[in-house]
Amino acid sequence: MDNLIVKKLELGPIGTNAFLLWENKGSEAILIDAPPNCGEEISKVLKENDLTLSQIWLTHGHWDHMAGVKEVLSPGIKVIGHLADELMFNNPAVMSTFSIPGIDLQPIEITQWVEDGDQLDLWGRTTYVFHCPGHCPGNVAFYLKSEKICFVGDVIFAGSIGRTDLPGGDFASLEASIRNRIYTLPIDTELAVGHGPNTTVGDEMRENPYVRPL
Repeated sequence: MDNLIVKKLELGPIGTNAFLLWENKGSEAILIDAPPNCGEEISKVLKENDLTLSQIWLTHGHWDHMAGVKEVLSPGIKVIGHLADELMFNNPAVMSTFSIPGIDLQPIEITQWVEDGDQLDLWGRTTYVFHCPGHCPGNVAFYLKSEKICFVGDVIFAGSIGRTDLPGGDFASLEASIRNRIYTLPIDTELAVGHGPNTTVGDEMRENPYVRPL
């Protein structure tokens, strides 16, 4: 098993983080989240490294994390998401009241629904799926224990947390997700967040003012 490369890309109109994962030039790649207008930059990285995109893992169904799927999708690419966000994947127009005018919101076909406790294979590495509702009903985190990194979507940020004032948001649920899922990971786990700089579990347990450890 070769070393895993994780390339973070800040894309789209509100600076959403996408993560492209691969091992070697000429290999497959997996994209975690697809912000709108991501196609050109993602295609550039794929071409530079002779990569073939094989899967898209969506942390949740909000427009700024999934509206770019159509720009990078081709036949045979698996798209992963959580069923609790099915409405937003199937009918993204419901987000028009809190998206940016002019964003092309097209339905996304999820080809594999994941649930809490599922395990995905990342070229021999086990990836654990954590259902972390609160920011929205279907937010999931993808935890790579072997790499000490967790891709959390908009559950938590460096010194902040995901909004709970959007449809389907609930602070009590988000608080429980952070305490029971994020804060129970090893403190040196890197949190690859949906917006802003990455952080660690330990830093957030010590410094995040919104959710304190019990």
